[in-house]
Amino acid sequence: MTGGARHRLVAAAGLLAATGIFAASSPAAAHGFGQRYDLPIPLAHYIWGAGATVALSFVLLALFLRAGRAVDTGPTVTLSLGGAERGLGIAAIAIRFAAVVLLLIAIVAGLFGDQNPFRNIAPTLVWIIGWVGIAFLSFILGDVWRLLNPWAALYDAAAWIFRPSSKTEPRGVARYPPWLGAWPAVILFVVFAWMELAWSGRSVPANLAAALALYSVLTLAGLAVFGRAWLDRGEIFCKVFGLFARFAPVAWPSGSSKAVVLRLPGAGLVDERPLDWAQVALTIAVLATVTFDGLLETPLWASLDAAILDAPDDSVLWTGLGLREDQALRLARTVALPAIVLLFIAAYVAVCGSMAALARDKVSTAIIARRFVLTLVPIAIAYHVAHYFSYLFVGGQYIIPLFSDPFGWGWNLFGTAAYRPDIGIVGPRTQWYVAVVSVVVGHVIAVCLSHVVGLRLFDDRRTALVTQIPMIVLMIAYTMCSLWILSQPIVESPAG
Repeated sequence: MTGGARHRLVAAAGLLAATGIFAASSPAAAHGFGQRYDLPIPLAHYIWGAGATVALSFVLLALFLRAGRAVDTGPTVTLSLGGAERGLGIAAIAIRFAAVVLLLIAIVAGLFGDQNPFRNIAPTLVWIIGWVGIAFLSFILGDVWRLLNPWAALYDAAAWIFRPSSKTEPRGVARYPPWLGAWPAVILFVVFAWMELAWSGRSVPANLAAALALYSVLTLAGLAVFGRAWLDRGEIFCKVFGLFARFAPVAWPSGSSKAVVLRLPGAGLVDERPLDWAQVALTIAVLATVTFDGLLETPLWASLDAAILDAPDDSVLWTGLGLREDQALRLARTVALPAIVLLFIAAYVAVCGSMAALARDKVSTAIIARRFVLTLVPIAIAYHVAHYFSYLFVGGQYIIPLFSDPFGWGWNLFGTAAYRPDIGIVGPRTQWYVAVVSVVVGHVIAVCLSHVVGLRLFDDRRTALVTQIPMIVLMIAYTMCSLWILSQPIVESPAG
């Protein structure tokens, strides 16, 4: 393709974006707005104000939070299930059955239904309801995925059918290798993020259904071989949604417990036991990938795309690799995604190394990294809310007509097929203020948790305070950077 043709393609892409994201892409890929919000004050004021708020929260904690008070993560309320246990058990069975049915519907609809993503339930059910929606439920209501997981439900059903008299938990045919840890979940999560952000088939129902079927086979095979250990080590959504659920103010019964615990948001993230390195990597990868998703909507990334499209005709992209332009753009995302994850991990470990140096090596870098990493979860959740809020409440409306016509065959099972989503339900002004509030609140909670962990980890209060300075600087920098990224597709800032 000639350079002039590439310039015309860039211009056409800009015109397409200007006419509105919802007219140009599927509900599974739309994260932005066609119109923008005019800020009443310069964007820089919001960014510096957010950074100052996070810094001030650290100063206040340093002044008023003492080691004795830091041991306790706040009040808790324990609610016994009592006589409701049987009824809740029946409801759980019904919910798990519905989850399996929805999994099958997504696969069948994707393979055999209309391939227009607006008329097929698979993209909306997977990306908006399954990924974004359940993530929101997890950090609000707790570990709901433990109940909704369709693959665990199928495994438990198979165990009940083939071992109806057994009262012990079913086991796989092999013992899960301890050295492998949760690294399968880390690798699979990065692949999942690549599918969301770079894969050309993410909104093609048949391709998405095939990927869902493949993941189902992989997960069920892991369960068959290793038993429920695979859920704790290799099942992506158990790990990620479970991570979000630790932030939630609700802890549901597990093991022999038969009570619900109400606690302060974030209290479940304070853990005396250091995480293993795979879980550290997964936690940072969750933060890095959603940040990368936001970065893709900025002028900075648009300039990179333009540079690729304007590459000369003798460029290795066209002559050596033989790529089409769309393939070259996806290659850039494919390379950048793991690079961003590794960059975030390296930055975090470097900060932990600085903390260890300030502690005069009383505690190793490894221990600091494994103890403090959960304090980053509120930041990941905040960015998740800020980035996906409109996506959930605007794009999520597509599920209403699709429930009545999941295959795009003209059905109207529940009388909702004629529903038309209101894409103006969340305007850019609302989205901007949700972003500002969530980012600031998330970082302030992260600072609080970091302070608590520091006071628990180090022998004296002075060391705990001094060693937190690099982490606080990182959080302030990320607050300001993330607000800039989030602002790019939403706001117009006045000069000044």
